[in-house]
Amino acid sequence: MGRPVTFSIIGGAGFRAQYFLRIAQALPERFRISGMVVRDESKGKAMEAKWGTATYRNLDQLLVHEKPDFIVLCVSASASLEYLLQLAKLDIPVLLETPPAPDLQGLERLHKELTLQGARIQVAEQYHLHPVQQARLALIQSGRLGRITETSVSISQFYHGVSLIRKMLGVAYEEVKIKAMRFESNWVQGPTRSGPPTVDTMIPLSRDLAWLDFGDRLGIYDFTKDQHRSWVRSNHLSVRGERGEIFDQRVLLQQETCTPLQLELKRINKGERENAEGYFLQGIICGEQWIYENPFAPARLYDDEIAIASCLQKMADYTFGGASFYSLNEASQDHYLGMMMEQAIQTGETITATPRCWALDK
Repeated sequence: MGRPVTFSIIGGAGFRAQYFLRIAQALPERFRISGMVVRDESKGKAMEAKWGTATYRNLDQLLVHEKPDFIVLCVSASASLEYLLQLAKLDIPVLLETPPAPDLQGLERLHKELTLQGARIQVAEQYHLHPVQQARLALIQSGRLGRITETSVSISQFYHGVSLIRKMLGVAYEEVKIKAMRFESNWVQGPTRSGPPTVDTMIPLSRDLAWLDFGDRLGIYDFTKDQHRSWVRSNHLSVRGERGEIFDQRVLLQQETCTPLQLELKRINKGERENAEGYFLQGIICGEQWIYENPFAPARLYDDEIAIASCLQKMADYTFGGASFYSLNEASQDHYLGMMMEQAIQTGETITATPRCWALDK
């Protein structure tokens, strides 16, 4: 384009908005913030002082002064619909935060009132865009594992975990049978969104496990609240195919010559030891091949920021005629299956999740 892509943020004082602000600050040649909607004036003034970006009390005020290429909507799922309807009438593309709606009725409304009407909306689901997940998906797509039949995901809550399960298995909107359970235990309080712990405290936490049976493929979900921030619990992902498996960073393969291979997904960082190129992730190699290269190097971003920056770049491409990358349909499916897992936990019954309107109305 020859210029940075501009985007405005609605809900600029929220936790998630901070990611987009940091990324734009780190990548000024790619992205520029074009104002934020912050309803509380004192919070808005504080954001202006911190980030040097104009804030407005409502959308109408913002659009009088700013002309963004697209808008990032960082409000609660219950508050998003009215904004989406208003922005769709103005034909302004929207990158929507997860989840897209609070319940099944809301998801169906989004489909009928927005998707079927041609609204240009994508959803900022970033977990499958993390460098290690992109490396795993590249290895799956190479065919070296053969046909994928199983994945076990213990990384993030409900819809985020489901999105990874679907990506790893290569499933879309198929019927799935869900069994699930919840296990309660105590463990030490770790970091939260508010920061690290200051007092050693034991707290009760629930571990949710679910089995998603797609008939010929199996997804296993395993997550404990705040696990992804914990200092004493590990995240895990494995993928099993006909010819091998990925187990976290380890890759096991059996070649057609019956030769076994033991490989590793190895991160390559610049700036370590005597390297003086700056500190950033260059990419991930498997054996002798690069299977992921960081498109934002040499910006100093951590993995979640790299993933969200990928959402922003894909949204920029989509805004100017590029392909859909994570549609309302996909986001609705992941949230729907997450809600069905919760129902299976609460009832103790096997739940059958059938295709919904966003899968049937093509």
